[in-house]
Amino acid sequence: MDVIVKQGNVTDEVTDALVVSLFEGTTSPGGGTGAVDRALDGMVSQLIANGDIRGKLKEVTVLYPAGKIPAQRVLVVGLGKQETFGYEQVRQAAAAAAQRARDLGATLLTSIAHGAGTGGLDPAMAAQATVEGTVLGTYQLKNFKSNSSNGAGRMLQSLTILEASAEKMASVANGTEAGQIIAQATCLARDLGNTPGNIATPTYLARVAQDIAAETGMRIEILEQEDTRKLGMGAFVGVSLGSEEPAKFIVMEHNAGKADLPTIVLIGKGITFDSGGISIKPSEKMEEMKYDMCGGGAVLGAMQAVGRLGLPLHVVGIVPASENLPSSTAMKPGDILTAMNGKTIEIISTDAEGRLVLADSLCYAARYQPAAVVDLATLTGAITVALGNQCAGMFGSGEELKQHLSAAAQVSGDRVWELPLYPEYADQIKSEWADMKNSGGRLAGSITAAAFLANFAEGYPWVHLDIAGVAWTTTERGYNVKGATGFGVRLLVEMLRTWHK
Repeated sequence: MDVIVKQGNVTDEVTDALVVSLFEGTTSPGGGTGAVDRALDGMVSQLIANGDIRGKLKEVTVLYPAGKIPAQRVLVVGLGKQETFGYEQVRQAAAAAAQRARDLGATLLTSIAHGAGTGGLDPAMAAQATVEGTVLGTYQLKNFKSNSSNGAGRMLQSLTILEASAEKMASVANGTEAGQIIAQATCLARDLGNTPGNIATPTYLARVAQDIAAETGMRIEILEQEDTRKLGMGAFVGVSLGSEEPAKFIVMEHNAGKADLPTIVLIGKGITFDSGGISIKPSEKMEEMKYDMCGGGAVLGAMQAVGRLGLPLHVVGIVPASENLPSSTAMKPGDILTAMNGKTIEIISTDAEGRLVLADSLCYAARYQPAAVVDLATLTGAITVALGNQCAGMFGSGEELKQHLSAAAQVSGDRVWELPLYPEYADQIKSEWADMKNSGGRLAGSITAAAFLANFAEGYPWVHLDIAGVAWTTTERGYNVKGATGFGVRLLVEMLRTWHK
């Protein structure tokens, strides 16, 4: 979708569909909606008076101007209650309007930046959220059907963000550009998650990373399995032993070599298919385990956005990419692996493999002497029991970093919720045969997984995000359409964009 910003009046714009907005409880519309109302001889006010337009969040009413303004259709979208209004409501409203416009056959969409006027939001952030909601809400689920349209159906071709005020134009333009970059990065993560494991192999992820690096001028290194073996990454190597697909340890650097910049390391679990290994999963819904690389996809998407935005930070993206399959060469329950920092791990379940690839990644991150490390992983089913599909679980050792991520979550819409890491939880992963075991049993499964990771996140502030409940969705949820959600891209980018604050 092409995205542009333009100064002009809503009543003059030639477009297939013009989107304006309204708060719940409004009796007399103002701003762009008021201008449309006047041009249409009070049609919006009459519908409000009749109760046909209520302004409830995501409520969309379609008006036909009959030549009174150049737009073929006007879509009035509800923003909900003004006292609870924020950037997430902008995304939800923009997505609802864009989805309705697309379903009506519109290809050219024009919208105001919702909330930049009477809503009191920062104009740049309002424009960014409007673009994000529109692009993400109309994302087409990638498929591999043989028909000529590839199942794409109707699609919007362009979005124009219209701003009447000359004083706000620079801010709205900046926000529109950022929104497009961040939304495209989120869609990249969605595409990677939705691509099946026979295509999106570790080698495939490495090629995507190389493409991003070539476009943005990043430094990139792809460590092969023998390289990781020489580095002592026994945990990472152990996971890939059952597969013929070569594992790839992907390392990307934005602003490499700039010692005067803070270093932040992002780590994303990249298990491109997870059968559970010898501890094989039940067959029901095992096809969803193509999504087990969504943490890695989020890091690749975030790195693309970081490069395109040119952020003044040294950002390192690490994606440990591997398959987890059973075979005669696969690791077995009872095996003992040695991680990069020399700590030994007794394998209780080969299906607890994500924490193994993260363990060596966290050790590797220490070489950068980072100001912060954040890892994302579809790590445990237990997190969905605790938090459902509304937010990610957050754990970690850096209090300031956790506060920063929580603030970024509020703005980005990628929500997080902190769970405890009391020392007593580490008792569940004690082993008689090794320094620790890789599974602490059913109780507090997400917490004991984080307690395991804490053994390898040493010497720097660290946060672990368990995204298993939010990485994909089987139902339509606002701007999160079916399939991979791209969760984490917007969160990480917001954290990095506000780092110096």
